[in-house]
Amino acid sequence: MSDLSNYRKSYEKKVLLETEINENPLMQFKAWFYEVEDIGGIEEVNAMTIASIGLDGFPKSRVVLLKSYDENGFVFYTNYNSEKGKAILANPHVCLSFFWPSLERQVIIKGIAKKVSAQQSDNYFNSRPFGSRLGAMVSNQSEVIASHEVLENELKYLEQAFTADTIVRPENWGGFCVEPISMEFWQGRPNRLHDRIRYTLSDNKLDWKIERLAP
Repeated sequence: MSDLSNYRKSYEKKVLLETEINENPLMQFKAWFYEVEDIGGIEEVNAMTIASIGLDGFPKSRVVLLKSYDENGFVFYTNYNSEKGKAILANPHVCLSFFWPSLERQVIIKGIAKKVSAQQSDNYFNSRPFGSRLGAMVSNQSEVIASHEVLENELKYLEQAFTADTIVRPENWGGFCVEPISMEFWQGRPNRLHDRIRYTLSDNKLDWKIERLAP
């Protein structure tokens, strides 16, 4: 057995106090996001883990990229026919998490995932590089394939069949928006007495209840 018990670190960079947070968790997220970006040290600050319940009943987590967020929620894009897409369509209750070690922070978001509009998916798809758009068409995401050459050959075919002006977003590819019902902000502190502030959406869907949680 590999003993990792000596892997320890004291978290001492920041604090999270009720007197300093924004009443709106989306604004608090925005402040943290750009603070982490300004500090640097993270290649993709928009990388987030999304956890869903699969069709087999098991939870599964994977890293995706946040592509936009506003008062409606957090948007990412995927193949709707993928394992992830099918799981979310069957059970839209998901959890997002961000880990930003440069400032010893986490954000954990529970929410309901819904497809974004076809127009929004079109707009984002058309903003992607030509190769990335073709890649979305090539891959039957999560399906078993014989080899990587299968993908390469299909890509070569599509490169001849389409131009940047003629390619159209596949209907099975698009965005999900995760509408938050709970957002927890975690700040590392010394002696494992971490700060945890949770925002919970009220029944009227307008106000947020703010609570401190024990670490």
